Amino acid sequence: MALTEVDEPGSGGALANLKWRIVSGFVLVAVALGFAYAGAKSFALLVLVVSLFLSWEWGRMVRGVGADLAFYIHALAVSAAIALAVAGYAALSIAVLTTAAIILVPLVFGRGARLSALGVFYVGLPAVALLWLRADEPYGFPALLLIFAIVWSSDIAAFASGRLIGGPKLWPSVSPNKTWAGLIGGCSAAALAAAAFAPFLDASVVRLALTGLGLALVAQIGDLAESALKRVFGRKDASSLIPGHGGFMDRMDSIVAVAVAAALLALAIDAHAPARALLFGN
Repeated sequence: MALTEVDEPGSGGALANLKWRIVSGFVLVAVALGFAYAGAKSFALLVLVVSLFLSWEWGRMVRGVGADLAFYIHALAVSAAIALAVAGYAALSIAVLTTAAIILVPLVFGRGARLSALGVFYVGLPAVALLWLRADEPYGFPALLLIFAIVWSSDIAAFASGRLIGGPKLWPSVSPNKTWAGLIGGCSAAALAAAAFAPFLDASVVRLALTGLGLALVAQIGDLAESALKRVFGRKDASSLIPGHGGFMDRMDSIVAVAVAAALLALAIDAHAPARALLFGN
């Protein structure tokens, strides 16, 4: 859940969850950074675990049940895609995800069929994207750090701006408590955070700032998309697996969108060195 969304003035909801939100947030950050630093295979293990939780939450959301046949197909396809990405076959990973999505359409009836198929891509594409970027040494880890910094700084600044400034709502019909102040504050912070990488990498400050700004906007789109999905199914959170944050979908909505956008940007620049392309543009 991007933190552009704040409780209305006088609400005790955010304050009541603040302690758990902070503790859980620090734990999640530490785990993500630790596994990402340890190497591509270690990071793949973390991505696999998170992806399985996301697959379960997606089925629980769109079909009303977590562990059904569709979930096992979903989970198996995502696991296979992750294994192929680790082995260096990212393109084949996409083929596996596409096949699973096609299988799920006739297997699940009604609206859940299309959304179940979409869920395979929702979970699988960002997983493959993150692993594809991480595998590009020696810039894989810095590329992940850039993505994390953009998303996390955007979330924190959006929360602070939204609470301190308030003002007009961003999109009340989808997410009633998100504000324009939060959006602007979050995007500005992401641009600054990305630009801060420049002296360490000897990269362009302007280019990194623009990358941060663009990916921060994508992060907000990802958050709004998940908010819209939850509104359709009448849910406040995807689950209660993470204290203070809801579920993994609530915590990963921005990362999911940004990972795919970053991978597409890198693919357009240099498919053979995606992490370098994301950081340096060449």
